[in-house]
Amino acid sequence: MHRRDFIKTSLLAGGALWLSSFESAFAEGKADKMAGKRWKGWKKGQLQVHFIYTGVAESMFFIFPDGTTMLLDCGDHDALKRGELAVPLLPNPNRHAGEWIARYVQRVNPDGNDVDYMMLSHYHSDHAGRHDFYAAKDMRDGEPYYLSGFAQAAEYLRFGKAFDRAYPDYTDPIPLNNDIGNSFLQMKRFYEYQEKHRGMKVEKFRVGAVDQVKMLRRPGKYPAFSIRNICGNGRIAMPDGSVRDLYKKKIESEHPTWLNENGMSLGMIVGYGKFRFYTAGDFSDDIRTSDGNVVSIEDEIAAAVEPCQVAKINHHGHHSMSRKLVAALRSRVYVSCVWDNLHNLDDTMTLLTDRSIYPDERIICPTVFSERRRNQDADKTWMPYIPTETYTGCHVVLNVENGGDTYSISFINAEDENMTVKSVLHFKS
Repeated sequence: MHRRDFIKTSLLAGGALWLSSFESAFAEGKADKMAGKRWKGWKKGQLQVHFIYTGVAESMFFIFPDGTTMLLDCGDHDALKRGELAVPLLPNPNRHAGEWIARYVQRVNPDGNDVDYMMLSHYHSDHAGRHDFYAAKDMRDGEPYYLSGFAQAAEYLRFGKAFDRAYPDYTDPIPLNNDIGNSFLQMKRFYEYQEKHRGMKVEKFRVGAVDQVKMLRRPGKYPAFSIRNICGNGRIAMPDGSVRDLYKKKIESEHPTWLNENGMSLGMIVGYGKFRFYTAGDFSDDIRTSDGNVVSIEDEIAAAVEPCQVAKINHHGHHSMSRKLVAALRSRVYVSCVWDNLHNLDDTMTLLTDRSIYPDERIICPTVFSERRRNQDADKTWMPYIPTETYTGCHVVLNVENGGDTYSISFINAEDENMTVKSVLHFKS
């Protein structure tokens, strides 16, 4: 079905959203000349963010305007155990996610196997890999070494520096539990091996820093580019330079031995001229303070962000994106990394498409929206906001042109490795 026909048949009688609004949301780039052709790659001056689809993990690959690169998250876990909730594993189940992600990076990376930075947003297996689900087990330096997630990708890629939320002593804001997300010991061992044998540096992520994640090649040529570290370990950097510690009082009064790892997620705002991009891991949980009040982390982070043309949806769209945060971001494009049919749930999608929060046009780009979900949610008012190109699985590529005045969203077929463009949408910043 053509997108226009899909939009017409998806509207609910008496709904507050009109056909003209939906048409204008998809008007730009509708017949882009790249459709059906091979992905054109990166060129100097462009900022790219590749949302890599595997059906198992969250992973994003950044190419900065000067060619500096970063892999943000590279997970792996047994998603097929989710049964009917599982989504397709693409290109196929014959390789683990770490290898598929590495192969994708090799195809689009201007430096081939060399990646300047890697960053783990938080210690969960769908972002990091795990020690009990792996492509292979090896003995290195007399200890087990599991090829899963980042550790598997590093068999094909060379990382220059890693950013981690808790390195080097893993006690911030409280000591990490050895079993947290089945990923802490996996990543700790990975860092140790990479430091000793591959020369990788590991550095603690600094909340509030504007000079930590930066261009390494020709930074002076692109002064309009910037990255601001906005959150990590339950702390949020405010626009006035202060840092709010949401867990400090709870830790001091209750001495917890466990905190929700999602709330520890690292987040950034990437700027390029007029353009802004938001990403913050799996932020979605609430905090019950020592006085009994419940605080939404996303409401708190709303006070620290600015309007962003493109935003990664927190926590894969699973009961995330509070009203205050959506109002603060006012994004034109939302992208979610999907590995489960419980992602992009109705409560999240309803908030993201609520025109009473802000009236501007927007689209929502999951990396897959399965037939099961399409049948289940066929009558939802937000369904027309999802491009049909995402239905069967795709890599979503954000490309910001030199200087940041214009950007595009490309949908790349994920069913094979040919990098075939399904369609491209173009926007002005």
